Amino acid sequence: MANRIELSELQRLIGAGAQIVETLPEPEYREAHLPGAINIPIKALDANTTAGLDRARAVVVYCHDYL
Repeated sequence: MANRIELSELQRLIGAGAQIVETLPEPEYREAHLPGAINIPIKALDANTTAGLDRARAVVVYCHDYL
């Protein structure tokens, strides 16, 4: 289930051990990303690329769009 969250909720989730996944293309991720985030580009997001995520912890997915 996907939900848009506010910064305060993101901070709470991170404090509780959430995993952060950024879906930026790799060059953009290398340029700047959220501290502690892992990169799985949106075009590569599938069961194989997410297999390493801990299913017992929350996952926050950050997508950026210029629109």
